[in-house]
Amino acid sequence: MAILYALVARGSVVLAEFSATSTNASVIARQILEKIPGNNDTNASYSQDRYIFHVKRTDGLTVLCMADDTAGRRIPFAFLEDIHQRFVRTYGRAVLSAHAYAMNDEFSRVLSQQMEYYSNDPNADRINRLKGEMSQVRNVMIENIDKVLDRGDRLELLVDKTANMQGNTFRFRKQARRFRSTVWWRNVKLTVALIGLLLVIVYVILAFACHGLTLPSCLK
Repeated sequence: MAILYALVARGSVVLAEFSATSTNASVIARQILEKIPGNNDTNASYSQDRYIFHVKRTDGLTVLCMADDTAGRRIPFAFLEDIHQRFVRTYGRAVLSAHAYAMNDEFSRVLSQQMEYYSNDPNADRINRLKGEMSQVRNVMIENIDKVLDRGDRLELLVDKTANMQGNTFRFRKQARRFRSTVWWRNVKLTVALIGLLLVIVYVILAFACHGLTLPSCLK
């Protein structure tokens, strides 16, 4: 799975979050929320080992996700934009005064569903390719998260190996489907070829049979 963790927050107040695997991403995410400079709208990415925290803040509402670095930036930011629109459309002005985790019971399911979609469904990337490169992603600089958190000791990101297992399982299933499709087409082609060969053999036999039946009449 490319996107492993996501949250929606107002300032440093987390309103909803979801994690697809056992991880301390929520600890790092909260420190990022506290360290984001200023109150202006922003799009930023922060690296930690082979994982990147992508952040989109618009009108005081922050959407954050942690993704594998192989996911690039287009898909995570498309996910953040989608989540932002869904959250605002669902809760409206209630987000301005909601308490911590006020929307978690309901919206964590939305986070889970959209994380699954943007991580595994090839249509997610195809749609965003049709829309073209998102201009807001072009100027995003990836900074090392240790610099952002301004800590002397290195903050380790602990991600359960099941996350990698999930990704490997998805790739294995995709390869297995491709292999089954290849074998199926090969069997179809072989079957068609055998049927064609049988038809030719039947045609030849019938031709000889008909020729043998008409031969005596030719000798009269």
